[in-house]
Amino acid sequence: MLGWEFPPIINGGLGVACHDLSAAMSELADITMIVPKSSPDFKMKNMNLIGLNNLDVNSLATYFNNTQQQPFTLHTVPADINPYHTLQPENFEDTYCSLLTTEREKAGVFTIDQLYGNDIVSKVAQYASITAELASNMDFDVIHAHDWMTMLAGVKIKQQTGKPLVMHIHSLEVDRGGENSKGWVYQLEKKGMEYADLLMPVSHFTAQNIHQHYGIDKRKMFVIHNGSKVVKAFRSKRRFKEKTVLFVGRLTRQKGPEKFLDIASKVLEKDKDVRFIMAGSGDYFKPLLEQSSYRNIGNRFHMAGFLNSQKLNYLFSISDVYCMPSVSEPFGLSAVEAAQFKIPCVISKQSGVSEVLNGSLKFDFWDTDKAAGCILKLISDSVLRNKVIEDASQNLNSVSWEIAAKKIIDAYSLNQLI
Repeated sequence: MLGWEFPPIINGGLGVACHDLSAAMSELADITMIVPKSSPDFKMKNMNLIGLNNLDVNSLATYFNNTQQQPFTLHTVPADINPYHTLQPENFEDTYCSLLTTEREKAGVFTIDQLYGNDIVSKVAQYASITAELASNMDFDVIHAHDWMTMLAGVKIKQQTGKPLVMHIHSLEVDRGGENSKGWVYQLEKKGMEYADLLMPVSHFTAQNIHQHYGIDKRKMFVIHNGSKVVKAFRSKRRFKEKTVLFVGRLTRQKGPEKFLDIASKVLEKDKDVRFIMAGSGDYFKPLLEQSSYRNIGNRFHMAGFLNSQKLNYLFSISDVYCMPSVSEPFGLSAVEAAQFKIPCVISKQSGVSEVLNGSLKFDFWDTDKAAGCILKLISDSVLRNKVIEDASQNLNSVSWEIAAKKIIDAYSLNQLI
């Protein structure tokens, strides 16, 4: 497997998904995952985590041969790119061809201060070159790459080994930047997906976007919905009497945070006894803060910034409704987490999670009037609220990483990759 982040060093949902999925798959197959950076102190059952930043690169082949009997091996390479922003380097065709032929730099011990940054071209090339060299000393059956940052590596390994290439699509450039975002990352995604033997989008919504915006035949796709870890839900006593509506996510165009502000304004026009909490950071933080003040709802609209899992769980434990107004959401794991806390969800139809949380209330992301109406109903109608919670509890029975892992192994066999 080729991934870009792994707990405890993560930047978003991709790292959590790769961690939980690979843990489930390690019960069914021998997994080697290569990611940019890991903590040398991080330990996990059935996994041997190896930080390349602590190793002499010239000894990688020897080192791997000494550890290949482990059921799960994690190698790391230094990386410095951001999956949530797009930079446009020179002509794609020239860059793509040069990256595929780039030889890895001769180096000693690698060090890196942060996981992501702006040096996108050289780090993608470096990752691809080193992972391809690692693969030349490995015995494996399938190359399984996660998202665009690892696509070059997957292509290069397939070229040198002839092994089948699977690309697991958690997010697309058209999700992040809109359908007119056709720059370098889009071109890399398109060429990578064309070269792959099988695509595994995390939802039918994402599969449709791949077909519509990248021209890929749906027969090449096998949808694998994300799973979720079972959490022990709890309720906490809050310090205020008002009902609480929660939003969790990066404050970027894709997540629709400005829609959440519009929804809050419309709810508060009808019911002043509601508080809205927005947990997350991003480019929209300052504009939203200013707009909430301008609309005179600042005393009911709270921006909490980026929070760790413990603090997020506290917010889940005091919330009455979860709202996810994403413009284009490949999946939306936060809604599953909210449902586990028995919080009724109001989610946009433009999301993958709406395919698995069938009992949740849904709206088109632009229809903030309908979203506000759904929230008001859930706050005032206990019968509806209990039904939405019960339906979601039933839906959660089919949302697990173990189910996702089994489907992936089945897809390998069905498509004759193993």
